[in-house]
Amino acid sequence: MILRKPRADDLQKSQMARYIHWLPKNGYPSFQDYLSLHRWSVDQIGPFWESIWKFTDVVSHTPYKKVLAGSKMPGARWFEGARLNFAENLLRCSEGGNSEKIAITAINEAGARREITYGELYRQVASVAAFLKSEGIVSGDRVAAITSHSPEPVIGMLAATSIGAIWSSCSPDFGVQGIFDRFGQIEPKILIAVDGYQYNGKPFSILDRIREVQKRVPSIQTVVLIPQMNPESVVEIPGAVSWNDAAKFEAPMGLEFRALPFDHPVYILYSSGTTGVPKCIVHGAGGTLLQHGKELMLHTNVGPDDTFTYFTTCGWMMWNWQISGLLTGCKLVLYDGSPSYPSLNRLWELAANERLTIFGTSAKFLGACRNANLSPKDKFDLSRLKTITSTGSPLLPEDFDWVYEHVKPDVLLSSISGGTDIVSCFVLGNPILPVYRGEIQCKGLGMDVAAYSDDGKELIGRQGELVCRKPAPSMPIYFWNDPGGEKYRKAYFSEYPGIWRHGDYILFNERGGAVIYGRSDATLNPSGVRIGTAEIYRQVETMPEISDSLVIGQPWEGDERIVLFIVLKRGAKLTEQLQKKIKTRIREETTPRHVPAKILSIREIPYTISGKKVEMAVLKTIKGEEIKNRDALANPTSLDQFRNLKELLS
Repeated sequence: MILRKPRADDLQKSQMARYIHWLPKNGYPSFQDYLSLHRWSVDQIGPFWESIWKFTDVVSHTPYKKVLAGSKMPGARWFEGARLNFAENLLRCSEGGNSEKIAITAINEAGARREITYGELYRQVASVAAFLKSEGIVSGDRVAAITSHSPEPVIGMLAATSIGAIWSSCSPDFGVQGIFDRFGQIEPKILIAVDGYQYNGKPFSILDRIREVQKRVPSIQTVVLIPQMNPESVVEIPGAVSWNDAAKFEAPMGLEFRALPFDHPVYILYSSGTTGVPKCIVHGAGGTLLQHGKELMLHTNVGPDDTFTYFTTCGWMMWNWQISGLLTGCKLVLYDGSPSYPSLNRLWELAANERLTIFGTSAKFLGACRNANLSPKDKFDLSRLKTITSTGSPLLPEDFDWVYEHVKPDVLLSSISGGTDIVSCFVLGNPILPVYRGEIQCKGLGMDVAAYSDDGKELIGRQGELVCRKPAPSMPIYFWNDPGGEKYRKAYFSEYPGIWRHGDYILFNERGGAVIYGRSDATLNPSGVRIGTAEIYRQVETMPEISDSLVIGQPWEGDERIVLFIVLKRGAKLTEQLQKKIKTRIREETTPRHVPAKILSIREIPYTISGKKVEMAVLKTIKGEEIKNRDALANPTSLDQFRNLKELLS
């Protein structure tokens, strides 16, 4: 069922349309439709990525000698010979510090609002870069941050990467162990941190955490404290420097951009760490730049006239993705706070007040709005809103319906999916394609993705493992502290040698649309039949009595049985009648094999800080195994509900 068809402007003036028209004028083939364009982009990955380099106007100090040296995975080498700087490309619209165009609007939960022009951004980056140099920071050093979603981490990241230092960040709601598990591995020299934050109307100080991290990570030589809660808090951290002083540091040489190889490391991101110490995933500057340029400009249609926000934290890869919007000259809106305080209307109010054109959020948020029977279009002026992007988990077909009925009937709803592993997307939106109910629109250009069976055969119209058969420049350049690359190969290439296995369970249809059914490691397997968890979530979470759910496969009598945990809405009770209703719905809408053997009511579902359900951590808890990295969870005490459940002993 088509919910939205591309408009005439989409087909003629969108950046995807412009790119298609640009190709034959610049020596590349011409294409009449997206499927043929995508086929070329994966059959001819060298020419394709060269075209993206040219179309997105990458700023490079020296030209590349060869686009791609070898296509083996891992091991492909991109744009050898090119020397560029990540920060220089993101600041290319600043006019050397003279632009008066607004680059960032920052709004916090209390309603405080700040604006920074592209020129001011450039000048503050120059000051902080000069400060970092005065601290002895050189290319390859790590600068880490525990920060809110505000301008300071943007400035800090650009300052660090202008020198060639590597940036890594997490959000201030991480516990000490969660921070140590990450930064303790990468040994940063500088730690930039807020003194605290506000969430759900409550203030939280993190000064004790900062002091403890200082003690446990001896590589930290200086803490730069952002006095977000108390102007005098800098005195409470030994040897700390105030952010205000760093941001006003004299930069007599202005902002200098160090020219570095294409694959020079720019970011260290982390796996979720819910079942073990997080993997430190290192991304290269050039690959991140090209992939983000392609996705933001072509697939998301971000341009200089857009106002763009993503509801995220600095501990989620969507922060990195959003900040690359500076490439386009758009205005970024950074919101720091709870998406539901004082009500779930908060972000829709933000969209109206800031006249957003592109609004990024999570499937969890859209589902919560649907469950609460919100109708933003009846309360807010969303006339400028052209695109909503959603990620974090599969977006239910009913959430598609809700967006088109209650938000805006002509908005482009782009469900997108990829991950920290590639700091970008495998499948995502497209302004020149229709939106089908419950489907991700297309495979990303240059991403040779498919669904594979266990024996390595491609599946069309059937669920399988998400794989990528050819290299992409945003794949990690390596893992930290993995000199032989063994952890890297094991993470992605052990199942299908030479082919990237991503860990999602997915279906591709004939037209290239996709539906994700959950994580492969959480896939249910009763009697040997694989079932994606999202198939059950869709049925359960659209029932009026239920607000949230989580499903696991419990080993039982030599097989596996499905156990469903539900969070009931206020006033609802898990009666025999409701259990029967749940099972009947699942049986009628899916298959008898999907029906849970046990249904249990709990108070809350465990989520990671970036909003993902943690089925495997729950299963380990039920089996009596220790979860060592509970600090990776937004609500770690929620795991305690699953210990010694007598209902699961029979």
